[in-house]
Amino acid sequence: MTAIERPGTSPGTGWDVLAADGSVVRIRPIRLDDEPALAAMNQRVSDESIYLRFFGINRGMADDYTHHLAAEPGGHVALVAEYGDNVVGVASYEALRTGEAEMAFLLQDSVHGRGIGTLLLEQLAATARENGIERLRADTLGENAKMLRVLVGSGFEPVRKLDSGVVELVLDTAYHPATLERMADRERAAENRSLHRLFSPQTVAVIGAGRKPGGIGHELLLNIVKGGFTGSVYAVNPRADQIADVPAYPSISAVPHTVDLAVIAVPAERVLGVLTECGESGVGGAVVLTAGFSELGSAGRELQHQMLAIARRHSIRLIGPNCLGLVNTAPDVSLNATFAEVSPTPGALALAAQSGAVGIAVLEHAGRTGLGISEFVSLGNKVDVSGNDVLLHWWGDPRTAVIGLYLESFGNPRKFGGLARMIGRTKPILVVKGGRSVGGRRAGVSHTAAAATPETAVDALFAQSGVLRMDTVEELVETARVLAVPPLPQGRRVAVVGNAGGAGILAADAASRLGLQLPEFGPAVQQKLAALGAVGTANPVDLGAAASPTSLEQGLRVIVASGEVDSLVVNYAVTRAGNVADIYAAIAAAGDHADLPIVVNCVGSAQAAPEIALADGRRIPVFPFPESAVRALAHAVRYAEWRARPQGVVPELPRVDAAGARVVVERFLRHTPSGGWLDPQEASQLLRCAGVPMMPVLTAVTRSKAIAAAETVGYPVALKTAAPGVVHKTDIGGVRVGLANAVQLGQAYDEITAAAGGPQVLVQAMAPAGTELVIGVVRDRLFGPLLMAGSGGVLTDVLADRQWRGLPLTDLDALEMLHSLRCAPVLAGYRGAQAADQDAVLDVMQRIAWLANAVPELAELDINPLVAAPAGAFAVDVRMRLTPAAPEPDWYARHLRGDQP
Repeated sequence: MTAIERPGTSPGTGWDVLAADGSVVRIRPIRLDDEPALAAMNQRVSDESIYLRFFGINRGMADDYTHHLAAEPGGHVALVAEYGDNVVGVASYEALRTGEAEMAFLLQDSVHGRGIGTLLLEQLAATARENGIERLRADTLGENAKMLRVLVGSGFEPVRKLDSGVVELVLDTAYHPATLERMADRERAAENRSLHRLFSPQTVAVIGAGRKPGGIGHELLLNIVKGGFTGSVYAVNPRADQIADVPAYPSISAVPHTVDLAVIAVPAERVLGVLTECGESGVGGAVVLTAGFSELGSAGRELQHQMLAIARRHSIRLIGPNCLGLVNTAPDVSLNATFAEVSPTPGALALAAQSGAVGIAVLEHAGRTGLGISEFVSLGNKVDVSGNDVLLHWWGDPRTAVIGLYLESFGNPRKFGGLARMIGRTKPILVVKGGRSVGGRRAGVSHTAAAATPETAVDALFAQSGVLRMDTVEELVETARVLAVPPLPQGRRVAVVGNAGGAGILAADAASRLGLQLPEFGPAVQQKLAALGAVGTANPVDLGAAASPTSLEQGLRVIVASGEVDSLVVNYAVTRAGNVADIYAAIAAAGDHADLPIVVNCVGSAQAAPEIALADGRRIPVFPFPESAVRALAHAVRYAEWRARPQGVVPELPRVDAAGARVVVERFLRHTPSGGWLDPQEASQLLRCAGVPMMPVLTAVTRSKAIAAAETVGYPVALKTAAPGVVHKTDIGGVRVGLANAVQLGQAYDEITAAAGGPQVLVQAMAPAGTELVIGVVRDRLFGPLLMAGSGGVLTDVLADRQWRGLPLTDLDALEMLHSLRCAPVLAGYRGAQAADQDAVLDVMQRIAWLANAVPELAELDINPLVAAPAGAFAVDVRMRLTPAAPEPDWYARHLRGDQP
């Protein structure tokens, strides 16, 4: 289901979503004051719909039903759909028994066929899942074909058909992969319909087009005209009949035809009135160029909020405000609705940028390098259309081979991650994330919270979703040039060949630094290269300064045919032995039949074209420096590896106790409503609910009780302070290990309590020998729970050996985290040492991920250390902080990512 992002809006007020026809619908929880609107809806429902819903023609049953939902609390959950100013649908479920509920809904006839019933159903299923309902049941008359199609299309499966003609169906609220795929397909189709009038309009009106050159509106109008827009264009200006040979009208309502796209360039104080008039005139999309909104503070944010409300009321999709405009280079559209001086050339890169200046830079560079643009949009303040929206739009665009984004902020990062995982399987997504230097570490007591920064969250999101993070927009364009040309690299083996030995060495150094491999060619290949006059044949291959275009072509053919490499870097310095045209022809002749990617670094010719055309229409990118060519190729290798790997699954975990965890959390928050740190026993209880093995531990507040606890646990034991406020116990001498008897324990108790200033201690069984790790969780306001794994114990902060991932955590995510740690060789059994039970560590990671998902109040968690021993993994010390946080509101993102990746 398409959940349109609305920054700053409380989830409790509902969600704006896209119906199948691209119109905007609001779905929200039912309220007591909804009863009059529901009664009015009941009057608009036909007799046939009443019969099919209530199995009889009794309109009073509809009023009883909606009164029950709105005015009678308890036992049910209900959602309403608002379209325009009316309530047009209601969906509900009534609990039947543990984990099961019965669902029903009613929709007014005028909105049938728009997918609103499906949207209500998907949201209701997600809400049910959050509330512990595993199955929804529905009874429908067999003759109600429309309803049956909706239910079956949403994942309901027929269970049985009763003698009365009623079909009983059931839905697993967790969703199966096929159901999630259907949801994604519906969203993509709805998004395309919704954005069609923005990106492919037949009529455009520029509101605020000035009569004189230099103004934003005037220059944008000129760009539309000069760009060869294939549709009709109008100017709106009350003081002109014509501007730049374009007919002008005093208002949008005076334009003689329905306008698909309105580009608004009037002062900020006039935007709301203009947008309202656009809605009343049937405009489907708007681009607001004007600045002066949320970027200026609270007053601007309020104006922006009102702007969005107007757009929603009239189902207008809105780009901006404070933006540059948009571009579509498709020949049947040819729209340049920007006020930039750049004239975009057609190409394979689709780009969205929050910054207009960055967008201009990319447009210019993409055109200069031959890559070109399929579509471009400047998002500005992202009041409505966001990066997630255009991702869905470009997913199915046949002209777009690579998607590029310049983002300064995320409106809905969890949804972004889910979309990127799906889209990235067919199209690479390259992102430059601005604002790396803004913001520092989070305030947090735990190691995990202290280590978490906005950048760790972004990097974790990108790592899981296959997004390639670029440092600069130049790097984005360079990488897109490689990824836009099939095929993808099939491995990390790269050959460097050319007549420029120094450039070859630089390319080889860059390749090694970026993790690519330069295998030495076999004897047969080296002999053939030597026969061509090569002075270096191993790899890099140096053909010699006097190498001709013919010898270059033959050398490339030998390497391509060898099958010993997966990609090829050609470095060629232009000399008197061959001109650029001949060199390019030689590379093209060898590349025409190559089934591996080729990049070229051409040195010594300012006139060298930025690409080499092949006979089949592909174009080999040419770079001015060897390092930039190799860097772009390395990104392509990383993307190919991510796309080729299995997606992984979220394991089903035995021995977890969600009900027990809720008891611990609710009991704690009853006594500590504002939240806080759990005591060691409470934290241990939650770990046990997750099934995490923990070394036995008892608390004590006196010397004698500590000795008694040690007798119960069994010597040898560890003794730790549990005094309030002590975070890093070892820093104050608050830990003793290997205590073998009561004498040693008593002495340690005296020393520890004196150092900590409190009598509270933990007495714990000694863990087996092993590698100390840290496993942690911190809940980010935007990104949700983030899981950390790293080197533990006293080395946690010294080594900063950490890996981060978001939820859901697949088995492959966890494995990559563990294998990416610098301490991974130690876990594997370094220098003959016995290997740790890595499966046990992975199991603990999955159980902590489960706990973070099952307990939305979990704000911080540290298991430090987690001892990874040969015979298992054991939590030795745990800290947890709970807050009275509501369950994760982003139901769409969670079910898009879902219990499946």
